[in-house]
Amino acid sequence: MRIVVVGGGVVALASAYRLAKAGCEVVVLEARTAGSAATHGNAAKIALAESGPVPAPGVILQGLRWMLKPDSPLYVKPSVAPDFLKFMLTMARHCNARDFRFGLETHLRLASDANDLLDEYTKDGIEFEMHKAGVLLAFETRERYEEHCGSLPIFEGFGMHPTHLDSDGVQETEPALNHRIKHGLFFADDRQLEPDSLTRALVKRCEELGVQIRENTKVGRFLRRGTTVTGVVTDTGEQIDGDALLLAAGVWSGPLSKELGAPMPIRPGKGYSVDYSPAPITLNTSLTLEDARVAVTPLDGMIRLAGTMEFGGFEESVNQTRVAAIQRAAAENFDGWDNPPGAAAPWAGLRPMTPDGLPIVGKFGNLDNAYIASGHGMLGLTLAPGTAEIITETIVNHRVPEIATSISPNRFLSRRALRRA
Repeated sequence: MRIVVVGGGVVALASAYRLAKAGCEVVVLEARTAGSAATHGNAAKIALAESGPVPAPGVILQGLRWMLKPDSPLYVKPSVAPDFLKFMLTMARHCNARDFRFGLETHLRLASDANDLLDEYTKDGIEFEMHKAGVLLAFETRERYEEHCGSLPIFEGFGMHPTHLDSDGVQETEPALNHRIKHGLFFADDRQLEPDSLTRALVKRCEELGVQIRENTKVGRFLRRGTTVTGVVTDTGEQIDGDALLLAAGVWSGPLSKELGAPMPIRPGKGYSVDYSPAPITLNTSLTLEDARVAVTPLDGMIRLAGTMEFGGFEESVNQTRVAAIQRAAAENFDGWDNPPGAAAPWAGLRPMTPDGLPIVGKFGNLDNAYIASGHGMLGLTLAPGTAEIITETIVNHRVPEIATSISPNRFLSRRALRRA
């Protein structure tokens, strides 16, 4: 079976790897270079402890308060475009306790084997930078701490029992933090992963398995015969045939799905990161400054700061005000962080967001042989290994794992479209 994979981020490459291991002939088409979009500049961690969906109780009210603050952790760029308004209104309907619980449970099930699968990658010769330092969720306010504690029974149901820390416990766990941090939750199972090293390793292993990686190859249009996708035509006019299509192009899966006749509500949520090399301070663990919503990830010889969520268009320009807010959070919460040297140019990238906060993974119900793996939001690294397993099982063995029913693309397809199939 020949599979055409559109996209070259971590979800696409992990899926291509597993499909090749299952005996498929795989061609990967990436419009830029592999891993250069959202995968490249993310928070660089397997974020089991932070797997809650973006739509959550109170998010809309908080977002409205923050709309007048250009440096806020969440910013919605005003727009009257119909697709944008529909997306935001649908997201607002999912900002309730029941949907949040369902989304968190779904993410945790999808990520339950992530660490084991990554260990299997290394056993198969995929060499990348990975650390097992856990994560400290650091809280300035009691309110934010108690808000997070409200969801701990869900985590505990998955065997995740964090250590509760008072201010002294926080200092003992991470001495670099200053007195602003009053409360902490330490999750031991979270890992840190340098994304570019994983991308390079997956590309290398895929090519060893016979996968064709076609970078700088943009899809112009899809070829269809009725409800069967027979291939793609690139923007240079080259035709690439396949027995099945996997759309895994991150945020660009949204517009591409429209071209397929199966429109998915995937919108960009811009995030930012800044790397410091050499590392300006020594950290014992990865952590998240929860009140500022800033992730701080130590890697080999460097520290990455990442954060913010900006809903708007598809432009990838860097807003220096938002970058400054991320840097200020570090300066305010770490002793010895005083405008340190070694900061790389800030990065901005577009995360693929969905209105219910869940990824879209599985077969399009109105097409015979087309599949999607996108909409992972801020959890691309965390959910990529599990997504690849679902996609491989669905395409190769024609079996849909039970977990996949809640993230099927069919939840966004009209009854009319499904009946036409």
